[in-house]
Amino acid sequence: MELTPEERGILAGRSGEPVRRSFEMQIAAGEFFGAGRMVPVTSAHLTGDPESMGDAGLRFVEDLCGRGARFVIPTTTNPRNVDFALYRELGQTEEIARRERRLRDLVVAMGAVPVDTCANYQTVYPPRFGEHLAWGDTGAVIYANAVAGARSNFEGGPASYAAALTGRVAAYGMHLDECRLGTHLIDVADQPRSVSDWGALGCFVGRRLTNYWLVPVFAGIEAQPSADALKQLGATLASYGSLAMFHVVGVTPEARTVNEAFGGQAPRETIDVSPGGLAGVYRSFEPEREHVDLVVFGTPHLSLFEVRDLATMLKGRTVHPRTVLLLTMSAGVKALADQFGYTRAIEASGGKMITGVCYYIMTPRELSRVHGFRTIVTDSAKLANIIAAYGYNPIFRATPECVEAAISGRSVVR
Repeated sequence: MELTPEERGILAGRSGEPVRRSFEMQIAAGEFFGAGRMVPVTSAHLTGDPESMGDAGLRFVEDLCGRGARFVIPTTTNPRNVDFALYRELGQTEEIARRERRLRDLVVAMGAVPVDTCANYQTVYPPRFGEHLAWGDTGAVIYANAVAGARSNFEGGPASYAAALTGRVAAYGMHLDECRLGTHLIDVADQPRSVSDWGALGCFVGRRLTNYWLVPVFAGIEAQPSADALKQLGATLASYGSLAMFHVVGVTPEARTVNEAFGGQAPRETIDVSPGGLAGVYRSFEPEREHVDLVVFGTPHLSLFEVRDLATMLKGRTVHPRTVLLLTMSAGVKALADQFGYTRAIEASGGKMITGVCYYIMTPRELSRVHGFRTIVTDSAKLANIIAAYGYNPIFRATPECVEAAISGRSVVR
């Protein structure tokens, strides 16, 4: 790999042992992927919560911090395992909270800003076109690549820490022009009408394209999607297909035309989203029983507009006494929701506003054991995909249907 004089100095240990070790790891990863050089990055977004990292991961971070490691670029954090104000009420243990506090203290000591959100691009760091990033959350990465035209691979776990310490990543994958070109044309005849429909569209395509190096190009879209719609599309493509990039013709910046999206090349394949295709996605999530244990909104984290709309739908209504309703969001969105009265309306209905967590990260297996949770209804296709691995029966439905499920306590069958 070709290194700059500054990078050779890092490798020689001039920036300290933690940085040298991190850079060695980055070089090894880059050589595996055939990278010929490194590229500077302007920010890092750390992933790796105590549950997923385990004891070894926590010791890794403790060792970095203990050796004086400090982040050299703006660095933010992904959602954590607990909401420190509500974990006892939700049935999580003191040990889980202790480990989370320990990790938070370590990353703050190294220079991270603990925003604890997977939607950092909507709250604290809107990415810029052409900007190179080192972000770990898959939904954040695909949004930055596709919607903003920034450039990042999935820098998960230790890789995100290494980038924050060195200020660079290996130049491969989505950092290169050729990897960002479209590979598959998605001809959309079944038009998405709601934010959850965009998640269904991502599920439809992500189930068919399951390779990081594939890039779907969506054509035939009639309506301009909102930021929240694109958030759901990207997060779902990343969840089902491990995709890091997509184009929507006439919407995303590198796809003003179909020809531009494909770089003048022919698509490898055309996938038709025919009428009824999105309804078929919803129907593929079948309830095992009528009673709903849990309704969850906010994967990725809710925007202020989504919280407002849910407050409107829930105002004056009451959640079923045997059903738990959770809304997850960043602390910044929660603060504004408090100010504008949305929190009051949601909590009056029986819903809980939770900050800094996503449900699939907040020890869902433990919560299932404590509360007997099995059936979960959500308008997030991403959450419906992931949570099944924790022993839940996920039901993916449109937002109004999820609200009705929370009120009635019954599954919505399509």
